Amino acid sequence: MPAIAIIGAQWGDEGKGKATDLLGSKVDYVVKFNGGNNAGHTVVIGEEKYALHLLPSGILTPGCTPVIGNGVVVDLAVLFHEIDGLEARGVDTSTLKVSANAHVIADYNRSLDKVTERFLGSRRIGTTGRGIGPTYADKMNRIGIRVQDLFDENILRQKVEGALELKNQILTKVYNRRAVTVDATVEELLAFADRLAPMVCDTSLLLGEALDRGDVVLLEAGQATLLDVDHGTYPFVTSSSATAGGACTGSGIPPTRLSQVIAIVKAYTTRVGEGPFPTELFDDAGEHLRSVGAEYGTTTGRPRRCGWYDAVIARYAARINGVTDFVLTKLDVLSGLEQIPVCVAYDVDGVRHDEMPANQSDFHHAKPIFEYLPGWTEDISGARTFEDLPANARAYVERVEELSGARMSVIGVGPSRAATIVRHALI
Repeated sequence: MPAIAIIGAQWGDEGKGKATDLLGSKVDYVVKFNGGNNAGHTVVIGEEKYALHLLPSGILTPGCTPVIGNGVVVDLAVLFHEIDGLEARGVDTSTLKVSANAHVIADYNRSLDKVTERFLGSRRIGTTGRGIGPTYADKMNRIGIRVQDLFDENILRQKVEGALELKNQILTKVYNRRAVTVDATVEELLAFADRLAPMVCDTSLLLGEALDRGDVVLLEAGQATLLDVDHGTYPFVTSSSATAGGACTGSGIPPTRLSQVIAIVKAYTTRVGEGPFPTELFDDAGEHLRSVGAEYGTTTGRPRRCGWYDAVIARYAARINGVTDFVLTKLDVLSGLEQIPVCVAYDVDGVRHDEMPANQSDFHHAKPIFEYLPGWTEDISGARTFEDLPANARAYVERVEELSGARMSVIGVGPSRAATIVRHALI
């Protein structure tokens, strides 16, 4: 049985948690393969609402093994805070597996993240200040701390000493902050070692053996395509690979075993943080989408920037990821609008672009070319088949499907697990 990847097709917050949870009962493993606690998934099951930041959504599905892959950076305090919160609500987290090769966020990574953003001022990236970027930088600079290092105190201490030789110079002499002591960092990390140890394994081997047995493995992205460090709107991106390619490197599953790529796309567009956003709204329409869609970050609580559906970035995501199926979420938020614009192309200094401009400056100056579709007034939250939707809602889905480069297989019409229309089975 091959592996399946779920990725975000916009700038994140598309509803990947709901889509992963929807498939959870049909899969045996759910793997978080990138990012850290800088993004979140909100999953609604019945009357219960769960906000997950670091844990894979599959942790809410009995019988499904949740896995934190090698491509993730782990804040151990956050990990155990989440685990304790779920356990207190009766969720069994005992099957969680953590890659021995995943990198650990140290206290100095969080400190550097916060002071660097403040130092950048108007040139800031818009990070969450949780140490994600500095930890990935340490990984690439080969001075990072991995989960397995917590079980050899001598190696851990050597690595922390090596990292702090430079970082303390930066903290004290550039940012006028207090130096971080080796002892304090080592003590903080070692405090988690005993509790962490039973969860740690070679997750690449674990998943490879699962696939050999015929188990279904779902690879769950954090963030989204337009935030990918290579393929996103650089430099206003995350520090990891959030695309289907990243699913392979972040889990240790080879690309030849990946058979399906499911991309989540919202019925409009949102973004958190800085960076270009061609369809962004600064008027009452934008506030309407934010209010009705409850567009505030699961992790940060920050209000999301809102805009109309952008078919150009949907087509880009379909191409970059090899999307086989789209899941269109939050269609219900558009109910009550008389007319719904959809961006079909960009105008850059009088030149039409039907695809993403290759040049960052062109994308920054891109103006949306809209096609206007008729809206609907009916409440669609109770719809469970495509035929239940009003004619104009069906026409909207069919048009964005035509523009986006892959079929719209699932449609979300509300926040709950049940508020879903399945046009084409995903598994």
